[in-house]
Amino acid sequence: MLLEGKTAVVTGAGRGIGRAIALAFAREGCDIAATARSTNEIEETRRIVAETGRRAIAVACDVADPVSVTAMAQTVLAEFGAVDILVNNAGYGKFRPFVELTDADFTRTIDVNLTGAFRCIKAFLPGMMERKSGKIINVSSVSGLKAINRQSAYCASKHGLNGLSKTLGLELRPYGIAVHALCPGGVTTRLSEEEMPERDKTDWMLPEDIAHAALFLASMGPRATTDVIHIRRFGGEPL
Repeated sequence: MLLEGKTAVVTGAGRGIGRAIALAFAREGCDIAATARSTNEIEETRRIVAETGRRAIAVACDVADPVSVTAMAQTVLAEFGAVDILVNNAGYGKFRPFVELTDADFTRTIDVNLTGAFRCIKAFLPGMMERKSGKIINVSSVSGLKAINRQSAYCASKHGLNGLSKTLGLELRPYGIAVHALCPGGVTTRLSEEEMPERDKTDWMLPEDIAHAALFLASMGPRATTDVIHIRRFGGEPL
């Protein structure tokens, strides 16, 4: 198995891409800590992961709340002792013209998508640095690679997440820690359904497609790495 003996924390694991990543990792031998705000959803993810025979826990957490992140990390480390892989997948977005965005919309988007990842990395990084090994996978977006109409706050958060990922890739290289940004195009998720109901999504990717890419990153050997992976719809246009 590709991840035998490893432990991963997956944020935003209650549904969609996060749940798909948690399950893909578990099938390759990884124990999972599933976190999200919704207790019912992460408990269902925990149950599905446990059916693979791997250890699994569900820990409620709002990554926009530093106290919640600290409590989550303490619970995870008390249960597993160490975390090998951190997947920052929790996401939020309001897709509307800039002039219609509220201060709360913008602040929440940055707090979840960018600052939330910062907080989770800070919580688990000391252990990785001490062991001189680890993987950090930040689930970003094609919105972090180009401008997209009606997504100014979301694009700002994901561009920032990509910049954070690349800089940490440099800083953490001496500690044997790899940092990756995973940038999907259109994926059928609750966010895309709620924020883009008018879009035809018949040829959009599924969360499982993104999970395959996350598994590739998590299982890469120590002699090679990649900073950013862009995954587009087969019918989409190259950047």
